[in-house]
Amino acid sequence: MTDPTPITVLIADDQAMVRQGFGALLAAQPDISVVGDAPDGRRAVAEAARLRPDVVLMDVRMPEMNGLDAARHILAGRIDPPTRVLMLTTFDIDDYVYEALSLGASGFLLKDAPAEELIRAVRVVADGQALLAPTVTRRLIADVTRRRSPRRGRERALDALTPREREVLELIARGLSNQEIAAHLFVAEQTVKTHVGKVFGKLHLRDRAQAVVLAYESGLVVPG
Repeated sequence: MTDPTPITVLIADDQAMVRQGFGALLAAQPDISVVGDAPDGRRAVAEAARLRPDVVLMDVRMPEMNGLDAARHILAGRIDPPTRVLMLTTFDIDDYVYEALSLGASGFLLKDAPAEELIRAVRVVADGQALLAPTVTRRLIADVTRRRSPRRGRERALDALTPREREVLELIARGLSNQEIAAHLFVAEQTVKTHVGKVFGKLHLRDRAQAVVLAYESGLVVPG
């Protein structure tokens, strides 16, 4: 029996110590392979195109090209299988990171997070899930949208959904997993997965992070 293919990771950060520290930590995991690093956003885009990693750890603030612009280029590349972007930051509430989530980044992580949280985050994002478990991520989205009016185009996008699909989207935005949504709606988890797939397809969403952003921006979920 062959070992599963390891998760490939590219680390983009302008601090060499951060790149080396994160690289050593992740490389020590049997299911993760660090395939490269980049000291700025421009190099990150080039290396992501060359190496096609499963996950890019992207610092928010870097020279040459900032992390947001680099994420935009990488996520627009439509690489198959897709490269996931996990933003790294030293602060927890910032419009900048919110924009990255809007673009399709799979979440963000504080640089001073415990080592096990970084490892878990890479695995979660590589598996195609959004890193929405930390309450800070949902608080970020709620805080930013609270300061903005619902976007009319986003509101109209929901017209494509059935009532049940709108309900599923709302529950996703409130942080429920597929299993929790199934229990809430008294349906099978596979049924929920089907609804989630249809929501993502109709709204052209990459993952749950974008789904949460759209739910708030459209006014489907009102920040409390």
